[in-house]
Amino acid sequence: MSKIKPSKGAPYARILGVGGYRPTRVVPNEVILETIDSSDEWIRSRSGIVSRHWASEEETVAMMSIEASGKAIADAGIDPGQIGAVVVSTVSHFKQTPAVATDIAHRIGAGKPAAFDISAGCAGFGYGLTLAKGMVVEGSAEYVLVIGVERLSDLTDLEDRATAFLFGDGAGAVVVGPSQEPAIGPTVWGSEGDKSETIKQTVGWNEFRLGDVSQLPLDSKGEVKFPAITQEGQAVFRWAVFEMAKVAQQALDAAGIAPEDLDVFIPHQANMRIIDSMVKTLKLPEHVTVARDIESTGNTSAASIPLAMERLLATGQAKSGDTALVIGFGAGLVYAATVVTLP
Repeated sequence: MSKIKPSKGAPYARILGVGGYRPTRVVPNEVILETIDSSDEWIRSRSGIVSRHWASEEETVAMMSIEASGKAIADAGIDPGQIGAVVVSTVSHFKQTPAVATDIAHRIGAGKPAAFDISAGCAGFGYGLTLAKGMVVEGSAEYVLVIGVERLSDLTDLEDRATAFLFGDGAGAVVVGPSQEPAIGPTVWGSEGDKSETIKQTVGWNEFRLGDVSQLPLDSKGEVKFPAITQEGQAVFRWAVFEMAKVAQQALDAAGIAPEDLDVFIPHQANMRIIDSMVKTLKLPEHVTVARDIESTGNTSAASIPLAMERLLATGQAKSGDTALVIGFGAGLVYAATVVTLP
């Protein structure tokens, strides 16, 4: 017989508060067109993006995260000192170590919580949410701060016609805490590593450091390009449209939610055509509110779902207590989907 005491946490977990931060600089498509041969009409028709936010030098990954976290903590009605864990999903914090989560935890006044970063690309918020739910129910933390944050403008090749218009910056955060009823459903998540080359960083940091111009991509001036995110657009589009709709349906089934019982759909803001195709494939009723934050925010990877959630609630398009399906998918290729009750 085991001598170890069983874990004891809350019966269930829920999202208690949400917050977001968008950089002050708004970048319309016209600015993107200064470095690529395209048109505003083409960008809008292919992606649905009209503008995006790009961070200034002062709007660091940590700074944006702290702003979003403060709003989420206030919305949850708790004190920062009650945070027992901080989970940050990002691919654009350029220090390998220490984790930016530790700095954020200290600067928000969270005391001595567990703090770590995860790298799961555009599915990162779903991964973090799942970890937070487990911690609350298992009892290792009463309240968990989950942050999705990106400065993708730092990883954007402004001369790449296929991706220059896609990416934006920002941070979204939620507080996950105890609940007396189910409010975060089972997570359907996974990876398809055989497709990992479809979304990737152009060159590794070690290759960039060596600076062999014969092996590295060059810009229009003949200078070595900073590492950037690149993707095989058509392959990613097909995968997202056909495979992620299946994952979304699995998440609905796992939560015991029929499409007609859903109030809100918050997919990763990757592409407006992908979002519209998923809505059609899932046969979502007209009453379901669909997040289309990508129009003015662009693709912010791990930040896109909490940012879209925050905007829907702030504008009244969604309300507290609504049942929402959330799904993220991206580099890896990785994905995560679940059904939640909105804070």
